Amino acid sequence: MKTVLVIEDNKEIRENTIELLELAGYRVIDVEDGKAGIEAAGRELPDIILCDIMMPQADGYEVLETLKSNLSTSGIPFIYLTASAEKKEIQKAMDMGANAYICKPFDVNELMDTVERLLQ
Repeated sequence: MKTVLVIEDNKEIRENTIELLELAGYRVIDVEDGKAGIEAAGRELPDIILCDIMMPQADGYEVLETLKSNLSTSGIPFIYLTASAEKKEIQKAMDMGANAYICKPFDVNELMDTVERLLQ
């Protein structure tokens, strides 16, 4: 069973995302801020990470930068799930090494297709 780490400070979005992933057969670990996300990624070594950008403790950019600089977490596929749809934000995320960028509110099929594609 593949493990997904969800890093999201909005409780409702986090719970909805967890439910979708669990229904699709994934094991889900969830945390509500970037610092806890960095710690969970290093401890659990998930198969894929879904991360918001605007969060307390450490934002999504700090999370990605930290994980990419660590040998044990640098190869984990990373998807931003965020409300920001600005082209400069998307470009920054991709330049930093994100594998995908999905805007909220997200389409369930787009999310699941992206997760499945990156896990292959």
